[in-house]
Amino acid sequence: MNPSQEWPAEWLRGVLEICVLRALAAGPTYGYEISARLEASGLGKVKGGTLYPLLKRFEAKDWVEVEWKPGEGGPGRKYYELTGEGRWRLAEMTALWKEFAAVTGGLLSESEAASTADEK
Repeated sequence: MNPSQEWPAEWLRGVLEICVLRALAAGPTYGYEISARLEASGLGKVKGGTLYPLLKRFEAKDWVEVEWKPGEGGPGRKYYELTGEGRWRLAEMTALWKEFAAVTGGLLSESEAASTADEK
């Protein structure tokens, strides 16, 4: 992604759950690291005011376990780890997303083909 370009907010809201679950699949981590992983992957910056309520919902749904760990020379951090239920949700959402992406990709290809035909 071009660093100066931002994804439409509606798109981010639609994919944030699955992207955060995927970031957590790499192992226990804390909020800032999740945000950094998503940004490094090209999703853009995810603010704490968006991320932490989502993680709280994950906790309420038993998709993550939370553990406070003391900081090294600083404050402690809240670490999040996927549960079996969270891994199941990630697998389910990944399969659905791939299907959805194929459908929307097909629709966009049809649209491009129709536009090209109209130009001739």
